[in-house]
Amino acid sequence: MPNDIFSALADPTRRKIMEMLADHDEFPASEIHNRFEVSPQAISQHLKILREANLVHVEKRAQQRIYRINTETMMDLEEWTKNMRQRWSRRLDKLEAVLKAEMQNKAAAQTGQEETES
Repeated sequence: MPNDIFSALADPTRRKIMEMLADHDEFPASEIHNRFEVSPQAISQHLKILREANLVHVEKRAQQRIYRINTETMMDLEEWTKNMRQRWSRRLDKLEAVLKAEMQNKAAAQTGQEETES
């Protein structure tokens, strides 16, 4: 997973743009600009970063630029996060097994100690 995807998504404005695009099939750049209280140039820069990270596609229609999510990249990102979650879960499962074994050993040792004291 290229780092630029994570850098692009690190910014809250860009995440908000991605959320807007997720709620609609496509969105004109002018409409995206209108939803924010920053300059159109700032939003254009955010859109450029999202394009360069391959998170969005842009299509020119007459005088408009129409944006939509690149579903392939989003599916790759989802697959990567799923893989990371599975790896982490395996590590947690191993930790849980070690902790259970330690608790059983401790309980067995304590029971053995009580029997010798009686």
